[in-house]
Amino acid sequence: MTRLIFLACITFIVVGLGQLVVGAVMEPMVHAYGINYGAGGQLVMHQFLGGMFGVMLTPWLIGKIGKKKLLLSALVIMTVAEAVYVSQPPWALMLTAGPFAGFGFGTTEAVVASFIIGAAGANANVAMSRVEVSFGVGALLMPFVGAWFISEGHWVMGFAVVSVLAAMTLVMWLVRWPTVLDQPISQHAEEAAAKERSTRSRGRIVAILFGGALFFLVYVGFEMSFVHYLPSLLVQNNGLAESTASLSLGAYWGAMVLGRLVSGHAADRWGNGTYMMVTCVSCAVLFAFMGGVEQVTGTFVLTFFIGLAMSGMYAVAIVFVNRAVPGMSEKITSLMMVFGGIGGALMPKLTGWFLDEHGADATRWLFAVLAAIMLIVIIVALVLAQPSKRRVEAQQVA
Repeated sequence: MTRLIFLACITFIVVGLGQLVVGAVMEPMVHAYGINYGAGGQLVMHQFLGGMFGVMLTPWLIGKIGKKKLLLSALVIMTVAEAVYVSQPPWALMLTAGPFAGFGFGTTEAVVASFIIGAAGANANVAMSRVEVSFGVGALLMPFVGAWFISEGHWVMGFAVVSVLAAMTLVMWLVRWPTVLDQPISQHAEEAAAKERSTRSRGRIVAILFGGALFFLVYVGFEMSFVHYLPSLLVQNNGLAESTASLSLGAYWGAMVLGRLVSGHAADRWGNGTYMMVTCVSCAVLFAFMGGVEQVTGTFVLTFFIGLAMSGMYAVAIVFVNRAVPGMSEKITSLMMVFGGIGGALMPKLTGWFLDEHGADATRWLFAVLAAIMLIVIIVALVLAQPSKRRVEAQQVA
């Protein structure tokens, strides 16, 4: 199990770097290609569409080619796609490579997350939070890496870093494959999971899946919109240099790393539902403040606290849905990530269009509106996940 956690953490660092690299170099990239922010958002959308396709196919592909071959293949695709970006090809080819990069990221993340949830059992909250810390480390490092390459005039080298690290991760999984993943699930464990699922009505299971899917759609789309366009907002609104604005993401991902160190323990102590409600309320309040703040220092401070508020949402929500529908970790994890991919594909594109049409000030308020929508969604999701009064009374009688 220790080897699995270690390899998962390394992998999520690379995925974190890869998913944020486009946002970190968005400003020089749009200038180098002579495109607008909406077109830049198109590349983000292509990556997320590829990621969505990958996570949709993950359960089927695991059945067809096995866990090991699928993970190694995804890492190969990720390595090659990022290498294509490095060559700074025509924009049409960049857009063509985007879905392949996204497929590599999405499939890798879905496979490894299902490994962790399936193997960690009762410690899933803490284990997933620990792995998500690694994603945050990768996402935290990328703005600094991107800022340095931008300042040196070699912004495409950010893609080279991801390609090389993906290749190294591929080799590590190849030579140090965790044997715990080759152990068959016991018949007793399968029967226990099936029995627990049978205690829930079909309608409640559907409600839980619907609420979870809706949350992931909004959360991932919102987060990707924020991290991809925050530097551009600071360039337009505050006149910061591109390399300095890119460092704003460091405040967000630094807070993410700190928050994820304790989020799993907090969720276990408070309960997953309470944890999600508290963090979503905090996020909505912070973005409302950000809508009216124009100073650089205030924006950086609010960005840090927003990172703290959002740090555990993804991992805790994944575990919550898997525990609600036990024994189906590969399918449930992939389904939630599919809807996250839909949000991640569509919302950055819409945010880029909104920024082009209405400017930086209006886009700040757009983020506040999206945070409020996310709060509404989690309230609805938690209500849907509650057993009906009739069901509770029936259980009490029994």
